[in-house]
Amino acid sequence: MYNYIKGIVTEIGSNYISLDNNGIGYMIYVSSPFSFRVEEEYKVYIYSYVREDEYTLYGFKTLEERELFLKLINVKGVGPKMAIPILTSPVDAIYDAIQRENIIYLTKFPKVGDKVARQIILDLKGKVGTPDLFNDSSLTEVMDALTSLGYGKADIKKVLPKINSGESTENQIKEALKLLMK
Repeated sequence: MYNYIKGIVTEIGSNYISLDNNGIGYMIYVSSPFSFRVEEEYKVYIYSYVREDEYTLYGFKTLEERELFLKLINVKGVGPKMAIPILTSPVDAIYDAIQRENIIYLTKFPKVGDKVARQIILDLKGKVGTPDLFNDSSLTEVMDALTSLGYGKADIKKVLPKINSGESTENQIKEALKLLMK
C-alpha cells in the first residue's frame, strides 16, 4: 500500500488527476480535481483499492481527508466511488452533519439516499470529529492517565479541548483533574 505519491500534475480530468513521479504517470481519482494545477508539484495521500478485476488509486490533499474516506468506506453500503464525491465538502462540515444527524446535507451527494445517509450517521456518529486533538501524543498520555483513574471517556473528551497544550504532561493531567472535579 502506498502512503503518498509526490509528483507533478500533468493532466486533470473530470474526476481524476495524472501525477508524474519519476517518469511514471499515476491516474489518481480525487474528489476535487480542479483544486490542483497542471505543472505544479503536490504530495497526494493515497488509498489503494484492489479487487479481483480492479486496481484503483484514490488521492487526498490531507491525511484528515483520507481518514474520513477510510471511515466512510467502512460504512455498510458505501464504497470508494460513493465516498469520494462526499469529500468535495470540507471535512469539518461532514463531521458536523454526522454529529447533528443532518440527513438532508448528506443526501445532497450523488448516490447517497436517505437509507445510506442514516447508515453513515448510525455508524459514524461519535466516532468522527476533532481528529487532530486526539492524535497529539501528550493528550493521549493525559487521556490514558485519566482513564486509569476511573474517569469515563465521554467526560475526558469534554475537558481535553480546555487543556493548555503548551504545558507538561503532568500539568495537563492536573489541569484536567481540576476541570473534571467541577
